[in-house]
Amino acid sequence: MKAHLMYRERDMDIKFPLPSNAESLRQDLELDVIVAAMAQEDQILVDVCQRAILIDLGDPELICYRQQVVRDCIAVPDVIRRTYALAVEAVEAEKKVWPWSTLRHYPDGLLHRSLEVMRVFLPYLRRLRRIAEEEGSGFSSEGFSRLWAMLSTELAEQYLEKVEDHLARLRFPAGVVISAQLGEGNKGTHYILREPPPVLNWWERLREWRQQLFQKGEPIYEYRVADRDEAGMKALEELKGRGITKAAAALAHSAEHVLSFFKMLRSELAFYVGCLNLRDQLAKQGEQMCLPQALAATDCAYSAKGLYDVALALQSGRKVIANDLAADGKALVMITGANRGGKSTLLRGIGQAQVMMQCGMPVGSESLRANVCHGIFTHYKREEDAAMRSGKLDEELQRMSGIVDRVKEHSLVLFNESFGSTNELEGSAIAQQIVRALIERGLKVIYVTHLFGLAEGLCRQHMQNALFLRAERLENGSRTFRVLKGDPLPTSYGEDLYRSVFSNELARMRDKRRASDQRRSSAGL
Repeated sequence: MKAHLMYRERDMDIKFPLPSNAESLRQDLELDVIVAAMAQEDQILVDVCQRAILIDLGDPELICYRQQVVRDCIAVPDVIRRTYALAVEAVEAEKKVWPWSTLRHYPDGLLHRSLEVMRVFLPYLRRLRRIAEEEGSGFSSEGFSRLWAMLSTELAEQYLEKVEDHLARLRFPAGVVISAQLGEGNKGTHYILREPPPVLNWWERLREWRQQLFQKGEPIYEYRVADRDEAGMKALEELKGRGITKAAAALAHSAEHVLSFFKMLRSELAFYVGCLNLRDQLAKQGEQMCLPQALAATDCAYSAKGLYDVALALQSGRKVIANDLAADGKALVMITGANRGGKSTLLRGIGQAQVMMQCGMPVGSESLRANVCHGIFTHYKREEDAAMRSGKLDEELQRMSGIVDRVKEHSLVLFNESFGSTNELEGSAIAQQIVRALIERGLKVIYVTHLFGLAEGLCRQHMQNALFLRAERLENGSRTFRVLKGDPLPTSYGEDLYRSVFSNELARMRDKRRASDQRRSSAGL
């Protein structure tokens, strides 16, 4: 049995290695905030979602397959949560049975543990089949349709009853029947477990005894082990073990197969439960999510309506400012404008949406249409590190070198205030050469910068595949946190921040001095 809810032809691999830049993506795009909202303090969801969100599919067809499953989950969330809870309960129930490690080398112990595990699993298999039969018609995705059909067919009641019958026989209520041959040195060989005789009632046993009494046949030889003969009992157990070894191994394999199915079902459903949790949390804040249209990497498209920073929305607990973006056919998007105007927030929202789209999740936007990228990389400014052996510019260049070594055609690189650790002339020259080289290699670049020399130098080149955006600032200096199309300006309006920070402090000092003067005047000084 296979779930195949995450991939069409294979199981989800929880131990699949993460990309080498996973830590940078988590830090720069604040993905841990999103994972925490998905998990809702469920450790299973944490373990699955923090890996699944970073393993991109890279194929629009696979993304569409997973999105179809997400649509079914959104349509019937209660069924998904109930099935996930059932899988979790089944896995936890197996843990209460004696551990494999203590019994693995003893056929009799292995057999009895496997019998107990299968006895525990049977009610959960029946409940799972019941969900498939009662709820399966409400699903339209390929993944769920195949899963429910498989469960209804392979877990039919007639089959489960047959399984119960076999389990009852393997308890050997009438004893173990084993055949063997004499080998070299009169040692037993070719041990075969035989079907035990049927359990007879008292009348059938009496009739069989009378037949044996009055009919002659082949002689039957018996050897009875005395009650206190420990060596004889041990030899008898060894004979029994040789006879049931294959049956015990086969049943143990079956139990492991059912356990692995429940574990995989739990893991794959955990991702979709996480998507539901995130969607519900954002819906409470009035935010929308959509399933984006994923295009081939060669299409170079990015068109969004109502795109927002999901992590910011979750942290603020309220609806945040969203932006529209029309960057189809643009290999370079340069974002400039007023300080604290929403540039970095938009960049983070773009990166989050790309990551979430490429793992098949809904994204924080009213609508989104974008091409998949062969790798997503971030180059953000870092805080000063006292342990650094070289300057910040060297550190930035080293990180950039690591990115260049890993990128390939149709990758996406997000820059946030990069190369601002040196003077503007030098930083602009370095950044412009890097941006040009990346674009010529076939990558997509989105760059947030306060370096006017960099932005203005690229703007004057009038590249057809470049888009220039600017954070909006009103005449009174206030920010709308909207980013609109516009050429770079030679100022980031830092004086607005100065006034907003120090105007209140100056007013407080004036009020304090005025109050002091009034006290001195009233005292006649």
